Amino acid sequence: MFIHVETRRRKQWQWATLLLVVVCVVTFVGLALTPAPQRVSLLLEWGTIPANIFHHQHESLLRQLRDPALLRLFTALFIHVAWLHLLSNLLFLVIFGLPAERALGSLRFLLLFLIGGVVANLMGALSLAGVGRPIIGCSGAVSAVVGTYVALFPRARLGLVLPLGLYMQFVRVPAFLLIGIWVLLQLLFSYAGPSYGAVVWWTHIAGFLFGVAFALVSRNSIARRLRG
Repeated sequence: MFIHVETRRRKQWQWATLLLVVVCVVTFVGLALTPAPQRVSLLLEWGTIPANIFHHQHESLLRQLRDPALLRLFTALFIHVAWLHLLSNLLFLVIFGLPAERALGSLRFLLLFLIGGVVANLMGALSLAGVGRPIIGCSGAVSAVVGTYVALFPRARLGLVLPLGLYMQFVRVPAFLLIGIWVLLQLLFSYAGPSYGAVVWWTHIAGFLFGVAFALVSRNSIARRLRG
């Protein structure tokens, strides 16, 4: 699916990507300044613990969905304890998030990030059922953003400003090349290992697939918005 329509819309301020970046950075700094024992307690309190998700097999599904542990599917999105993890997530959130937000609108983009991240964390938790280490970070949500962007603009080239010697050079890079770099960074982080928590590839896969599905379901409303 490729959306390209002329637009006469007035430019609107894109606030969702900036808000998400600020929340992640503030949370990271706050955790970094917290003594180690309290930091571990916070990660266990607010990260997604697979062992705590759907752990009462005899309870009804409705009762399980009201379990407070499921709130951690949301709060875990904003927790990072390694600077490489944070930097890689936020870098690609900005690269793909800003153009995606322009196409979707800020509110719809925010819903994509949050719901996609929750779904990704849920799938990751199910893939690690019984594990007591927390799933943390917004990799699944960023994967949802990337999936939506690729579905909307599969042949797009993104403009980047790169430092080349003493000068800053503007270049256009194929989106799929940047996605490849994103995957390599995630592999690097997975190999190096976070200082605490779990790296779960199912969160990336589920997030990406959710993003593609989100774009397909929303394509008509997105096209109407771009024409407006």
